[in-house]
Amino acid sequence: MANPAEKQDPLQARVDGLSRTGGAAWAGAAQDQAMQRLASMGMPKKRDEYWRYTDPTTLTQPAAPRAELFQTDEVMPFSDVDRLKIVFVDGVFDAEASDDLSLEGVEIERLADVLSTDIHWAKDLYGVLEERGQTPVPRPLAALNTAYASDGVVIRATAKAAKPISLIYLHKSETSDAVLHHLVKVEQGASVTVLENGPAAARFSKVMEVEVADGGAFHHVRTQGRDHKRRANTHMFTRIGEGSVYKSFTLTVNGILTRNEQVVEITGDNAIAHIAGAALGDGATGAFHHDDTVFVTHDAVDCESRQVFKKVLRNGAEGVFQGKILVKPDAQKTDGYQLSQALLLDEDSSFQAKPELEIYADDVQCSHGSTTGAIDEEALFYLRSRGVSHGEAIDLLVLAFLAEAIDEIEDETLRDDILTRLQGWLDRHRG
Repeated sequence: MANPAEKQDPLQARVDGLSRTGGAAWAGAAQDQAMQRLASMGMPKKRDEYWRYTDPTTLTQPAAPRAELFQTDEVMPFSDVDRLKIVFVDGVFDAEASDDLSLEGVEIERLADVLSTDIHWAKDLYGVLEERGQTPVPRPLAALNTAYASDGVVIRATAKAAKPISLIYLHKSETSDAVLHHLVKVEQGASVTVLENGPAAARFSKVMEVEVADGGAFHHVRTQGRDHKRRANTHMFTRIGEGSVYKSFTLTVNGILTRNEQVVEITGDNAIAHIAGAALGDGATGAFHHDDTVFVTHDAVDCESRQVFKKVLRNGAEGVFQGKILVKPDAQKTDGYQLSQALLLDEDSSFQAKPELEIYADDVQCSHGSTTGAIDEEALFYLRSRGVSHGEAIDLLVLAFLAEAIDEIEDETLRDDILTRLQGWLDRHRG
């Protein structure tokens, strides 16, 4: 067993430059409890089981590594979508660039304001799902976020939201170190769509806790990209009730290091949880390491979960997938599906996968699959024989490979926007 003193040194160095936001007694108690969790776990190390494929050093060191700003004329994602925009610049809320926070069917507040409020529904959510998500797998960077988050948004959907809520993260300082924490509460029968895009900071830590009540629906579409040198670790902790729907999709391009963790707890019968992602990495523009780590717990009857993750890697890019489905004894008639696939466009890239099923019920349908391969030479020859150039043929096969993940986006407008982003990336990186 490690000496506690050995754990405290890197932890103390990491938190010395952080300060707390808040003032209400409940907020301080939640932050104290998160810090206690963090102290008991210590900072993550590469020898830890769930960090064996990803080196957390640059996420845990005291200062954020410098990240050059990426200049581009590319239109930002979701620009053609009618949405309510909330803008953060290097982790700080920008009121002037944001829309008014009033939206039919939804209540929206800043986390910094909520943490100073003595009585608020956020008391029953802030840090609660993050704490539940620490078992059986410790997630110390999530506890660090709960203890020291500087800002974020608090969203309560009371009916069907009139339009999507768009969280825009801008990066303007080469040394910024952003720590954001969002709360989303979807009341019974309500629904909301949350969009996220932007590089956010040189180093970005984000936690989103989502609670979906019976009959509610939460849709989430996120793009991560633009800045080549950025680093990010994100966590989404979700609990869904009876007959509820949770769907999340993430597109990632660029970035030295990205680790996205999703922890979903299905607690109500007849609920649906779909988590999907597409990642494109090109080591020619700089190091690229992308890690999806997912844990779905079935604790109710007749529920469905899907994990669909696709990665396209070239020029030494690295991909990781760690996914688990846990089916508890009373979660009969569970339908759990897990798929992770990588398309390697050269021999220098790599993909590490760790799919897991842990099942304690006997009336279930659960499956997982993981493959790594190259471009189908027969399909490539077929396209070339019909006059398609080599580069365009590769792009068509890449889009076909990613289609199953992209199809998880329910909204057609958002799905088309993602396809436009993918095509633009492929055009710019065509070999």
